[in-house]
Amino acid sequence: MSDTTVATAAEAAPGTRADCSRCFGLCCVALPFARSADFAVDKPAGTPCANLRSDSRCGIHDRLRDRGFTGCTVFDCFGAGQQVSQVTFGGRDWRGDPGVAGPMFAVFPVMRQLHELLRYLGEALARPEAEPVHAELRVAAGELTALTRADVDTLTGLDVPPMRRTVSDLLLRASELVRAGGRGRELRGADLFGARLRGAALGGASLRGALLVAADLSGADLRRADVIGADLRDADLSGADLTGCLFLTQAQLDGARGDSATVLPDGFTRPTHWADAVGSRAASDRSRPKGGRDRRGGRGRRGPRSAG
Repeated sequence: MSDTTVATAAEAAPGTRADCSRCFGLCCVALPFARSADFAVDKPAGTPCANLRSDSRCGIHDRLRDRGFTGCTVFDCFGAGQQVSQVTFGGRDWRGDPGVAGPMFAVFPVMRQLHELLRYLGEALARPEAEPVHAELRVAAGELTALTRADVDTLTGLDVPPMRRTVSDLLLRASELVRAGGRGRELRGADLFGARLRGAALGGASLRGALLVAADLSGADLRRADVIGADLRDADLSGADLTGCLFLTQAQLDGARGDSATVLPDGFTRPTHWADAVGSRAASDRSRPKGGRDRRGGRGRRGPRSAG
């Protein structure tokens, strides 16, 4: 995406960028995680993480990877945290007002899904090639935005899966329009765990929901590929070109490995754990989590998978 596209996306989907300073640490309390390669300990839903400080900040934020909490570094609430904290509950903190804790923790996962969908809709609206479906995208975004402002009972009573399917269909149509000039391989939902795709020509490909855990995508052409919901954990993106990738998120990049030669779309931040281009493969191999994993990565995931 160009800088203009990023700005337009932000305008179309306001509030979908997380602002932890306006949240009461909801992702660290409301959601469960299981001891795995991503999390050093088990934590049930509704129980504060032992690393959560009284000011709602993480006590080991700058050492999460070293302390075994890689999963925290790749989680994105898409702005749901501050929406629930400051809008739904009007700034009432679950610590000082225990009565709101249960409802707040129940609303948060629902709000996250709504904000995630709004983020994708915002990007689709920012793509000029998808103009034929912009009207429908705007209607869907308006309906979801209204729901994010609803009361607790309305939010906890929402049947989200049908909404996700409706939005997913719209996003698929937008994707086809954007990729129409150079549509690549159809790999939607493909099991590419550990696949050797070094230098692969995947420009304009559909990788929606593809399992790419630990795949070698170094030097791959991923320009305008649709990666919504693609699992890129530990995938090697060293030297890959992601220019114009559709529905890419910062969390996907944070979960992957790359280097200074990886070409990112405008508006994204190069993860600090990525290696320099020289010797990047050896360096990134050393940074991979130790321990066994199953074909799903052996990880306790936070939140639902992306639409796709």
